Amino acid sequence: MGIVDKDGNIIARNSMPTKTSSDYHAYMNSLSELMKETVALVEGGVDIKGIGVGAPNGNYYNGTIEFAPNLKFKGIVPVVEFLKTKFAFDVIVLTNDANAAAIGEMIYGGAKGMRDFIMITLGTGVGSGIVVNGEMVYGHDGFAGEIGHTIFDPNGRDCGCGRKGCLETYASASGIKRTVFELLASMIEPSSLRGANFNDLSAKTIDEAARKGDKIALAAFDYTGEVLGLKLADAIAHTSPQAIFLFGGLAQAGDLIFEPTKYYMEEQMLSIYRNKVKLLPSELPPGDAAILGASALVWKELK
Repeated sequence: MGIVDKDGNIIARNSMPTKTSSDYHAYMNSLSELMKETVALVEGGVDIKGIGVGAPNGNYYNGTIEFAPNLKFKGIVPVVEFLKTKFAFDVIVLTNDANAAAIGEMIYGGAKGMRDFIMITLGTGVGSGIVVNGEMVYGHDGFAGEIGHTIFDPNGRDCGCGRKGCLETYASASGIKRTVFELLASMIEPSSLRGANFNDLSAKTIDEAARKGDKIALAAFDYTGEVLGLKLADAIAHTSPQAIFLFGGLAQAGDLIFEPTKYYMEEQMLSIYRNKVKLLPSELPPGDAAILGASALVWKELK
């Protein structure tokens, strides 16, 4: 969490673990108290305009987290309603964390001045935020833009959402790990990744191996880029964005992920879109992006 001014300067920050308890009320009470402590860190006080929250499975319309598979909180969690009992600010707003990152990119980052773009977050899963004509696309129920849960292979890998073959099972940090182990079984090339424990292996380790020329690691990035590029080509056909931004841990691999993704995206793209859509790294600072994205929600509401 952080206190952010309208220019994107973080003037105070704090944090607490998300998975502290399955008791939602206990967690939110602790969160609210820490928010008050964070405000108190600012010497001379500060005029808080509102609270912005980015959360997995966040519903902008309802202010709720709904059936988030990677959180201990189950069912529908009324986050905004709870915060309104603790704080009297005019603006308290919540959205999907990838949508928040997209709004952050539009206000503070590389999408300034763009009216049509897509933000893709490559982390534990694959999130996405779609902006069309300068507005975030929420759909009729608040859940539009789940590119990470479009299906690459209906008979493919099991996904946490309960289906098979979703993009995030291939193009996330956990997805590239799964790819590495499949390649280790099918390829005979020597690799520093052989003998690695699945739980101990990380996207960073795969990145480091690829930079040293490890053929298994390089093949894993190529395959990840192929799957991601194909699904981005599909997304382009829906909204014809000016640019697609990649953000998150896997995007930190730079050319290892950008080059194959761009190649396969252009190869699979309808010809009328070719060489029109930029594939760009996010300009949000990696450590601050979540805070900036959530704060951008407030500034956009006030605007």
